[in-house]
Amino acid sequence: MTTTWHCDAAVPGLRSSLPFASCYVYAPRGDGLIAAQARLLCQRLKSCDPWWLPRYAGYVAQLAARPGVLAPLFARDAWLVPVPGSRASNQQGWAAWQLAAALHALGLGGGLWPGLVRRSPVRKSATALPGARPTLAQHYDSFAVAAAPRRLTARLVLVDDVITRGRTLLAAAARLRSNYPHADVRAFAMVRTTGYLTSLDRLRAPCAGVVYWARGDARREP
Repeated sequence: MTTTWHCDAAVPGLRSSLPFASCYVYAPRGDGLIAAQARLLCQRLKSCDPWWLPRYAGYVAQLAARPGVLAPLFARDAWLVPVPGSRASNQQGWAAWQLAAALHALGLGGGLWPGLVRRSPVRKSATALPGARPTLAQHYDSFAVAAAPRRLTARLVLVDDVITRGRTLLAAAARLRSNYPHADVRAFAMVRTTGYLTSLDRLRAPCAGVVYWARGDARREP
């Protein structure tokens, strides 16, 4: 069966799909040792744990050094753009920024640019009921693009800690493209959620996939 992807004309810069990659999996409702390890991993990322964050980034660097899904993503001409958290803030230091900085410190990408800021807060998805989570349009309207360095290239890699449906990443990519319509925008999330699975058989599961807009919402494969 062929999947039909549509763009939302109400969000300038939104395209039908956004390539993304991730390294770990997380089952919010999972039981067992591996699911517990995944929850702990997410907590460490969210809290910018100074002991564990460099180790998780090191695993990404190991994968990027070998042929595979991450090597093209973190090319030397790519600029890493951390995705802001839900609060309105221009300060560096949130989880995605710390992750992007750790990746760049290990030689991934050609530059680090905190080019997206939250000009207004949105509801935090992790604590909101499913029907009350921010929409793609709300994320888009809350973002603004900061001044870019002169040597900014046309390849931009959004960096986030966790991806669920992908609304935030789609909105962030659309906002960047509204300012840089010819940019090659891709995304990396350290962890991807696995929906309603009740157990995990592994924690490390590198993949390349796509986030797309269909039937009025963001979708993700895988």
